[in-house]
Order: sequence, then C-alpha cells, then structure tokens
Amino acid sequence: MPTTRRAFGALAAGAALTALAPAGPAQAAPRHPRRRLVARDDFRHGLRQWVTELQDGGTVTASRGVLDIDVPSGATVWFKRRLQGPYVIEYTATPVAAGGPNDRVSDLNNFWNATDVRSPHDLFATPRGGALPEYDHLRTYYVGYGANGNTTTRLRRYVGEAGVRPLIHDYTEPLLVPGEPNRVRIVSAGPAVQWWNNGRLVFDHTDPEPYTEGHFAFRTVWSHFRISDFRVWRLIPQLTNP
Repeated sequence: MPTTRRAFGALAAGAALTALAPAGPAQAAPRHPRRRLVARDDFRHGLRQWVTELQDGGTVTASRGVLDIDVPSGATVWFKRRLQGPYVIEYTATPVAAGGPNDRVSDLNNFWNATDVRSPHDLFATPRGGALPEYDHLRTYYVGYGANGNTTTRLRRYVGEAGVRPLIHDYTEPLLVPGEPNRVRIVSAGPAVQWWNNGRLVFDHTDPEPYTEGHFAFRTVWSHFRISDFRVWRLIPQLTNP
C-alpha cells in the first residue's frame, strides 16, 4: 500500500528528530535518515537567488562567499525558490560589531514555510516594503533570535491576520554575541518544527496543523550580518519492515 502524505510526514518527523538528538550513554548511535542536497548558495554570484525588501535602504550584497546585510531598519531577504518539507536549512550568520552605523547586534531572524494569504500561489505577487507589520498577512513560522535590541528570543506562528502574531515560545536567552558565528539549522518535517543554533536546540515545537511548504527568508532590523554556507537538504526517511 502506498505511503500516505500524513504517514510520510510522520515518518520524516521521526527520522529528523532521531538524527538530531544525541544518543544516550548506553545507547547505540541512531541511524541518520538519508538526506539530499536540493539547494545552496555560496554567495559568489550575486543575488540571483534572492529577493530583497528594504524599509529604508541599506545594502545587501553577495560576493566572495558572504551575503552581507547592512541596513538601518527593517530588511527581509527571501530565497526565491519555494521549499517543500521534509527539509533542513543550514547557514552561518555572524553579527558585525566594528563601529559601523548599523553595527547594532540584534535580530538574527527567519521566516520559513511562508505564504502570503493575499497571493498564496506567488509570494512575490504582493509587494512589501520591509516594515514588520507588512508581514502580518503571512502564514509562516518566525524566529526572532536576539531581537528587540538583543533582549529576546522568540518563536511565532503567523496566521495571516493583520495585528495577529501568535507567540509560541518567549525566552530571555540565548542571545547574540558580537562577532560570534551562529551555525543555524532549521528543521521542517511534518509536525516537527525545530530551530538550532551552534548545536543547541533552541525551539522544539510540535504543530498539529503544520505549515509544510513555502518560502524562507533572512529577516533583521537595524543591524549588520555576514552570512555564509547556505544549504537546503531534503530529508529522506528510512522505512523499515514491521
């Protein structure tokens, strides 16, 4: 009997969680699910894979292996390709604190599995200008890591309604450290929603009505980040016989 989409999502979620959880001292190492690289950007060929939305200007460039986001206010940098789970996104982001006008260590943020309820089949058919309230019409997951002047770290699940940004988790740490790389891993595997940083599981949410596809973005506010090694991996669960 062919595997249903729901069953496949559950298998993928279990495989992803097993792969990412450390084995206990008396346990054998878990079998990792197979994964296949489906997208990448080494940031050596400009912004051809990205769409930028800037509130008040600033610069977003991609060259010599670095996506450099240096902005005085709100900025969203979308990956053009729509992604469908189960998948893992990986990248490294370093907050710059070298005395520049935008070198405010704050707001390593992400949208993922984002759709806009005003144009659900084409995210880019609806114009947005970079100010945060313009994204209220998204259905998406959102992490704000070191947001609000590097004082909060939060997970939200937007539902596509103006002024409504449901909060799932609200932490006072972990926060950003000036000049320290953040090796981020985002897991979208059916109901399993995870956001990791430097090997630490920051958010682990089980969504009974998950968003399983859509667009990914880097999001920040009045800051300067250097981002590298962007990868997207398709998770392929290993089915076993009963």
